[in-house]
Amino acid sequence: MMEQSLAPNGTLIDIQNLTKVYGTGQAAVHALRGVNLEVARGEFIAIMGPSGSGKSTLMNIIGCLDRPTEGIYILDGEDVSRLSKNDLARVRNRQIGFVFQSYNLLPRLTALKNVMLPLLYNRAEHLTGEQRCQRAVAALEAVGLGDRLHHRPNELSGGQQQRVAIARALVNRPAIILADEPTGNLDSKSGVEIMELLNKLHDQGVTVVMVTHDQHCATYAQRIVHLLDGLIAADELNGAGG
Repeated sequence: MMEQSLAPNGTLIDIQNLTKVYGTGQAAVHALRGVNLEVARGEFIAIMGPSGSGKSTLMNIIGCLDRPTEGIYILDGEDVSRLSKNDLARVRNRQIGFVFQSYNLLPRLTALKNVMLPLLYNRAEHLTGEQRCQRAVAALEAVGLGDRLHHRPNELSGGQQQRVAIARALVNRPAIILADEPTGNLDSKSGVEIMELLNKLHDQGVTVVMVTHDQHCATYAQRIVHLLDGLIAADELNGAGG
């Protein structure tokens, strides 16, 4: 059994010999086969790979949506590898902001109320209703939607809905923005606008981990990590990245 080690100073994500196996015996699927990865605070990385490479599994573990079979995952100095489901939910709410391809907005709620939702589960800050509202308004203004606070998702374009999702991801001031194919449902113009927004947030010090198939999206990242058959096949600096 490996001895636990805390992440080095400045390292936000420290993954050591991570494996994930689904099923048992002959039916076992080895989704991750011993992944080692460090992400510095304030870095922007893209994770790429073909279907079945393990990138979705790795994203789920980084996002504390799943636990590894073996190995260690240190997030912001805390070993989250073996936390209970309740503790993982706490870490997700406090440390991780999710941006999904399909936006995942609640259709009956306004942009403002969608962005306020994570704050309702924030047990650490004890915010008042007025403070939650102010924080959500500020997040929407930060993504250029200060004039769309009371619009519902069906009254917004796809690009605007993804901006709401990014504001929702930011509102709890997480350690990481975890973006899963953030431009997958957008036209090319809206996709560029979303990538420019993520790049701007990175310039402001936000750590961004993005899973994408899109080579153009990957050019915005500082590093591109390529997965193949559950292993990191390449981890390269991207000269064009932020």
